[in-house]
Amino acid sequence: MADPTAVFDRRLVRLRRDRSAATQHRVAPILEEAADRLLDRLDDTTRRFTRALEIGGRGLIAPRLAARGIGHIISADLSPALAARGGGVPVALDEEWLPFAPASFDLVVAFLDLHWVNDLPGALVQLRRAMVPDGLFLALLPGLPTLQELRTATISAETELRGGLSPRVSPFPELRDGAGLLQRAGFTMPVADAEELPLLYRDPFALFADLRAAGETNAVLTRDGRIPPRALFPLAAAHMPRDAQGTPATLRLIALTGWSPGEGQPQPARPGSATTRLADALGAKEHGTGEKTGR
Repeated sequence: MADPTAVFDRRLVRLRRDRSAATQHRVAPILEEAADRLLDRLDDTTRRFTRALEIGGRGLIAPRLAARGIGHIISADLSPALAARGGGVPVALDEEWLPFAPASFDLVVAFLDLHWVNDLPGALVQLRRAMVPDGLFLALLPGLPTLQELRTATISAETELRGGLSPRVSPFPELRDGAGLLQRAGFTMPVADAEELPLLYRDPFALFADLRAAGETNAVLTRDGRIPPRALFPLAAAHMPRDAQGTPATLRLIALTGWSPGEGQPQPARPGSATTRLADALGAKEHGTGEKTGR
């Protein structure tokens, strides 16, 4: 029986990632920039790592980890083809059913991969259990409003042609959900932040081609299984914003950072334990509730 909570067709995701192994070089500049931005966060810690798991690295993460002196790297992916190209010891797996023993890694990096997982909280729990105490978790995934221009254009086009619509662009998480997901999975010191990676295409069809090359086309279970009308994508392209430079596309990258629980980690202060008033630290005058500040 199908899982009623499932959002994505995982088999289709795997097939498209398999095919992308031969075409992802067409979007290499985007992937390389995203990989560099994620791994720059390793420069913010003095901790040295020896055993890393990278998921979805596409051959970009493992070499960068090796260059930082990490000697043992597992390259995992839902796609066997991409796992084989990862750069570390290849493991084809389902991110929702991890095969690793507890305390196997001191660093886990998930690169543009977890947005295709149906049970993201469950996957994060499994990843945390696979980590040693005080291990570092890094993840990068697209978040809203990524591809909002395309989402709006396809809705308008399909409504015009069919009088209704079906999902054409994947749902993405919001930044405000990031730290909560990490905390729910048992990570400490959770941080979620976002960066914009501005993209500009000569026309909308170049954007469509890049999504196919990266294996990032629609895999929502509730998608319309019928062949799209011939006019759908040309009409959607006509609805896309465009200026003299070309067609802009939004790519918002959400970076998640968290640590597996361990001894000696900083802990939040107990409420009411502060010894210095905030007003004193800010050099401001403190006013009571309801008191008029005036001038």
